[in-house]
Amino acid sequence: MPRGRSTFTKRQKEQARQQKQRDKNERKTQRKEDKPEGVVVDEAEEMREMRELAEAQAALFRIGNEDDEDPSSGPLPIPHAIKALDR
Repeated sequence: MPRGRSTFTKRQKEQARQQKQRDKNERKTQRKEDKPEGVVVDEAEEMREMRELAEAQAALFRIGNEDDEDPSSGPLPIPHAIKALDR
């Protein structure tokens, strides 16, 4: 019994869909293989960067207290962004 035209086109569409799915899975696998496994972290370098950032942040708080010798003598200034959140 011969197959009709619609059966042929359905089969073609299904084969195309399966091929697209295989291609997609192949691209996904390729991306996973190309992706670096893990970044090696140098703990000493990371600690140095954290110290530098902490010093920079501390310097921001000391801007208004340049004439004070003892920073614990008064309240710390509150950054404008935090003040806005309290309102």
